[in-house]
Amino acid sequence: MAFLSPDFSPAYPEIFLLIMICIIMLVDLFLDNDQRYFTFILSLISLAGCAVITFVTLSSEVQYTFSGMFVDDLMSDSLKLMVYLTVALVLIYSRNYIRVRGMFKGEFFSLSLFATLGMMVMISASHFIVFYLGLELLSLSLYAMVALQRDSALATEAAMKFFVLGALASGFLLYGMSMIYGATGELHTSKIAEAIQTKTIDHQVLIIGLVFIVAGLAFKLSAAPFHMWAPDVYQGSPTAVTLFIGSAPKLAAFGFTIRLLVDGLGALAADWQGMLIILAVASMAIGNIVAIMQTNIKRMLAYSTISHMGFVLLGFIAVDHNGYSSAMFYVIAYVLMTVGAFGIIMILSREGFEAENLSDYKGLNQRNPWLALIMMFLMLSMAGIPPMIGFYAKLSVLQAIVNTGFIWLAITAVVLSLIGAFYYLRIIKLMYFEAPEHNAPVLPSFDAKILISINGLAVLITGIFPQALMGLSLQAIQTSM
Repeated sequence: MAFLSPDFSPAYPEIFLLIMICIIMLVDLFLDNDQRYFTFILSLISLAGCAVITFVTLSSEVQYTFSGMFVDDLMSDSLKLMVYLTVALVLIYSRNYIRVRGMFKGEFFSLSLFATLGMMVMISASHFIVFYLGLELLSLSLYAMVALQRDSALATEAAMKFFVLGALASGFLLYGMSMIYGATGELHTSKIAEAIQTKTIDHQVLIIGLVFIVAGLAFKLSAAPFHMWAPDVYQGSPTAVTLFIGSAPKLAAFGFTIRLLVDGLGALAADWQGMLIILAVASMAIGNIVAIMQTNIKRMLAYSTISHMGFVLLGFIAVDHNGYSSAMFYVIAYVLMTVGAFGIIMILSREGFEAENLSDYKGLNQRNPWLALIMMFLMLSMAGIPPMIGFYAKLSVLQAIVNTGFIWLAITAVVLSLIGAFYYLRIIKLMYFEAPEHNAPVLPSFDAKILISINGLAVLITGIFPQALMGLSLQAIQTSM
């Protein structure tokens, strides 16, 4: 029997990144502490190389390889390009922060790139085993990154909580996948969808598997009531790691959810739609209400993430291309806002001081007016106030669910968003109307200052002109499904 060599071209970015990770780890062995900057540059070059390869091979055609287990389409390429950009921003924003805390090491960069590789595999997987491999590569890298600051009791505690609850969620997901496999006899998402529609299958077994899969996905999205890890991990982790956890993995989780629920289990949409309604309402309610009581900004942003993920789930509830594309647009907007917010937290932090408490932002306008303006843009966008991108992200999701008849759900989302606007506007009040508690100068590095400015202005500009990103999201969904 002749061995047919697979087409490697759809996986060129993943192959390139894996080779670069191996090179970086080998090179880092021969570098002294004061030469670690070379590892940082190689990591950025790796991400840039992946972006170039992905962009050059960009196509609206859907390509399968490795016996149909790996897919390359416009949606995966778009999400991967956003992942590269996000991880690059995380590394640049984090550079000074991790240097003064003794984390500017090859391990941080290697784990970041391994996590990126896991996200890329998750986004392009079309087979249950490949899904799980990508998920575990991402998860194990994140557990190690949280625990990287070994002399911090908070970080160690956060890593243990993350690991235990993450392992539990992975078990849920794997058990659900095994139930689906037992019912259909298939592991490819396309073949599972075909089997559900054409074969006589015990519906009860499918529903049991679906419940476990949705529970696992809700954990990865940090949706309530599977959100219990997020506030503790966000607060306990070094801010650079919190930024990583709260940004790029959400893009991978979105792609993961599309592949599993829509591509594989789309025939069960009537069943998972009801589950997602409960998760979405609970996430928006718990996230927005509990965030009001927080005094730690990282913990507040964790609850903010929970509420935003509730909005992302609303897009899936619409069960049509407009809904899925609005969810994709929302998750990209969320990542753009989150990267900027945590970037400012790291810029304000310095050796021996973490800018984690809300009181640390009092009078920021007097200390650095430009950073205060950028932070205001980000907070207004998160609150969903026009003309920021956050407003149009919320509007597109609400339009999608109203068009499918869920008017009560849209009203609920609007009311909970109004409640949530309080804690975002509180940050603006502290920056502009309170006297500063610290008079230490805020001196960001030149590259971080340029990037945070572009980041903040992008939130405004893409809000004024959202059509291009909305169009790309819709085209990506339509050509990939």
